[in-house]
Amino acid sequence: MFGQRLRLARKKAGLSMRDLAGRLSPPLSAQAISKYEGGRMMPSSAVLIDLGKTLDVSLDFLMGGQIEALEGVDFRRHSGTSAKDRARAEAIVTEMLEDYLAVEDMLELESCADPFAGLRCDRIGSVEDIETKATDLRRHWNLGIDPIPSMTGLLEAHGIKVIEADLPARFDGLACGVKRSGNRPNTEVVVTSRRTNVERKRLTLAHELAHRVIRDTGNPDIRVEKAMQRFAGAFLAPAEHLRAEVGTQRHGITYRELMRLKRFYGVSAAAMLIRLRDVGILSVSAIEYAFRTYARSWRTSEPEPITDDEGLGAFERPSRFERLVWRALGEELISPIRAAQLLKRSVHDVEREIRGPCDR
Repeated sequence: MFGQRLRLARKKAGLSMRDLAGRLSPPLSAQAISKYEGGRMMPSSAVLIDLGKTLDVSLDFLMGGQIEALEGVDFRRHSGTSAKDRARAEAIVTEMLEDYLAVEDMLELESCADPFAGLRCDRIGSVEDIETKATDLRRHWNLGIDPIPSMTGLLEAHGIKVIEADLPARFDGLACGVKRSGNRPNTEVVVTSRRTNVERKRLTLAHELAHRVIRDTGNPDIRVEKAMQRFAGAFLAPAEHLRAEVGTQRHGITYRELMRLKRFYGVSAAAMLIRLRDVGILSVSAIEYAFRTYARSWRTSEPEPITDDEGLGAFERPSRFERLVWRALGEELISPIRAAQLLKRSVHDVEREIRGPCDR
């Protein structure tokens, strides 16, 4: 496992074996790095510390024992991403998951059942089947057809780890299965970038959720990413609810209506237009006209964005890991110093939260 982590950290840094060996103090040979990565030799404690500093990763990451591999990693990314970007994203997620899973183990929490039991598929026959899959998952989770107040809270409630991370600029998120070491039960994780707005974050969570349900379309006429987007729209704004809200067929829609709808369902304005087309409320020509005229910039610039403390935005921050850290601290399973490391806060702040407000 150490060799896999070292290789990932080296790729994250964009270094060859020779480059990494030369940056250590004292320098090592590229052959030594190759032996470390191949599991044929382990470094001394001094070299291990130097590797962590040089590669800017923690020793917990290099020596972590929770995760054997990330499986089926799917990135939601823009064009132009590099192997270094992908390695950096995987390294960030692995490091954060090591902490998350270690805290769960400390608290002896039971693993949740498979949240997608019987729903996963490798083939989609039509776009109608995609809508059906979204409806089936809502039914499986007893959600009804109303808008979802918090995608983050929903996924966390069903045993899916949700992480916000400082991902490379070209990534909006990723989803994958987590194969754990030591015969521990596997788990699922969905990751979003901290820099994305609320609307895009909710769409990313729904999009990555789709990847955990629909492994592939198995249909050359249905592109995978288009299928994921269709699922995300159907999951966030069910057709039945949307038609009841705005009508079954419209000749047009006002800007003010769109702004209300995007806040109501928690999706971007562009995604809302596409959803109105997909369910047949607005015609294809009406949507094409919108994106040629008043909505021309909406794919890159969100009109009247939802703020982090407004409406649905106030509920879209992962909170479970933080809650578990405070619980472990309260049960004296970790020290305030370790809690500060996990929460990325100062020891002073953590100790103040332990004591609570003090009378002067």
